[in-house]
Amino acid sequence: MIQELLTPETLTVVSGMAVGLVLGLVGGGGSILAVPLLLYVVGMPSAHAALGTSAVAVALSALANLIGAMARGLVKWPCALAFTAAGIAGSAAGAQAALAVPGARLIPLFGGLMLVVGTLLLLRKNAEGDPDVRLTIATARRMLPSIIGLGFAAGALAGFFGIGGGFLIVPALMLATGMPITYAIATSLVSITAFGLVTAANYAFAGEVVWSTVGLFVAGGIAGGVMGQLAGSRLASRKPLLQSLFAVAVLVVGAYTIYRGAP
Repeated sequence: MIQELLTPETLTVVSGMAVGLVLGLVGGGGSILAVPLLLYVVGMPSAHAALGTSAVAVALSALANLIGAMARGLVKWPCALAFTAAGIAGSAAGAQAALAVPGARLIPLFGGLMLVVGTLLLLRKNAEGDPDVRLTIATARRMLPSIIGLGFAAGALAGFFGIGGGFLIVPALMLATGMPITYAIATSLVSITAFGLVTAANYAFAGEVVWSTVGLFVAGGIAGGVMGQLAGSRLASRKPLLQSLFAVAVLVVGAYTIYRGAP
């Protein structure tokens, strides 16, 4: 009976719900769990297929969340567009580089990235910033070099590993512009959507996207995101604890991914 219920379709929806739930609860980072879930729970045929499918799902999920962020007026558009323009070039380069690397080598590399991300999430604090910061002609000389450099680097990593890169983009935006984390999370959705679409296009042209899985995964992610946001609003006072627990989970999954992907 249980085996009949645990079909690939059901596991795909549940995996998408898990990613959406994490995104709703802690406000970012859930996409990095998508690749291990697609590989080891859903059973994707290859690492490249998991990375390509994850990129499409992440881009669509970020686009849905961006609409809400725009309605709340939290997106710093000049900063977002400059960061995204630099990141698109990095994302395209990263995706092409990943396609040239054997899938067996990508898995332990991805696990290593998860260990770095988990550590950064444990160390990250909700730093305050200037909510009125803007990229203008007057501030461009000071802000633009950092925005372009960090944008390209974040895009390259997002493209290489087929992830949204929000956990990289948010601190990069805060460092480059000085904006508060609330604005950085909202602004990062522009880049996550663009990076995901560029990465997805590269994998799609290479035939490494399983479209039926994308639909089920995104449907599960939407449902999980709604549940996560509702739960997150009730657990707002414990959000630092939730972020720490999520960071530990990323570390554990990263270590397991390295173990599974090791020769």
